[in-house]
Amino acid sequence: MKVPAVDYAAVFQALPGAVALVTPQLVYADANAEFLRLRGLAREQVVGRFVPDDHPEKAPAEPLLLRVLASLRQAAGTGERSIVALQRYDKEDPDEPGVWHERYVNMTNIPVFGSDGRVALLLHRVEDVTELIRAREVALTLQESMLPALRPAGRHQAAVRYRPAAEALNVAGDWYDLVDLPGDRIAVAVGDVVGHGLPAACVMGQLRSALTAACLIGKGPAHALEVLGLYARTLDGAENTTVATAFIDWETRTLTYSCAGHPPPGLLHRDGTVEFLDQATDPPLAARPEHGPRIQAGAAFGEGAVLALYTDGLIERRGEDIDTGLARLADSLARHQTDDPEALADAVLTDLLPPGGATDDTALVLVRL
Repeated sequence: MKVPAVDYAAVFQALPGAVALVTPQLVYADANAEFLRLRGLAREQVVGRFVPDDHPEKAPAEPLLLRVLASLRQAAGTGERSIVALQRYDKEDPDEPGVWHERYVNMTNIPVFGSDGRVALLLHRVEDVTELIRAREVALTLQESMLPALRPAGRHQAAVRYRPAAEALNVAGDWYDLVDLPGDRIAVAVGDVVGHGLPAACVMGQLRSALTAACLIGKGPAHALEVLGLYARTLDGAENTTVATAFIDWETRTLTYSCAGHPPPGLLHRDGTVEFLDQATDPPLAARPEHGPRIQAGAAFGEGAVLALYTDGLIERRGEDIDTGLARLADSLARHQTDDPEALADAVLTDLLPPGGATDDTALVLVRL
């Protein structure tokens, strides 16, 4: 079968992404239709133009031009691709002169080699990610609106943290809550809905509200999770949600807890030892074929101890045993045990989350007992 000749110029123009060809001397050699559309320019306004002269009229965009030039020169000099990630690039409205719209772009500069092995051209690719960034901001705003603001735990100190996954531009189903109970008592909970995106966040919001009500009317954490499990069976997407709940009683200096398939809470004692509360763990919500009662256990605490509830994004890593993550958490809590809860929460996240961010969402609640 004869292979038809390929018109690469036509392919270049038909590419759905915005691309231009730049010489090592930083002169535009060509630009496809999408690049011209994105820039709002005619071909004769681009081709043959010196890239350093190609800056928008708006002065704040000039730092972006400097980054682009540095990236192009790097690609030309090293023969390796260079990326200019997530840059703001405001664009003037063609119908309303003087009105500028906020835009965000990613840019990649890829060397193209000639027959002599030298860089002959640079493929300059521009990706408009404005809508993606806006969608992420809306989603994160929605998730934050579903997570409660930290309320005083009576006269006791507490801190909460939520960190979205570094690899995802959407939200997930992690949540936390603190609920005032009669007497000198509170209920603390964290949970994790399976999945990501707005559907998981919506399920999370419904489960969090339901658990708050169950804690207020329930006889303890096991009964609260039993009620929540019944509700989860009626809610699409709630299956296999994991939850940990603890009721803290400062009058008796005891806490009772129950976990539905969730990592165990950590209890940091004044002597620096960390006890993981793993004596009351049942399957996740709605995971059993038939609904059944749940178990709970208790633990005593001394003044100044710290209770830590968290989701698995804090401790789990790919290819690593969960015990390694638990040991890392225990070590961090012990080393920073004299910190107030706010400083302790920051220290734990710094110690446990990878430099580039975790691959899963993370919720953390710390309560000074």
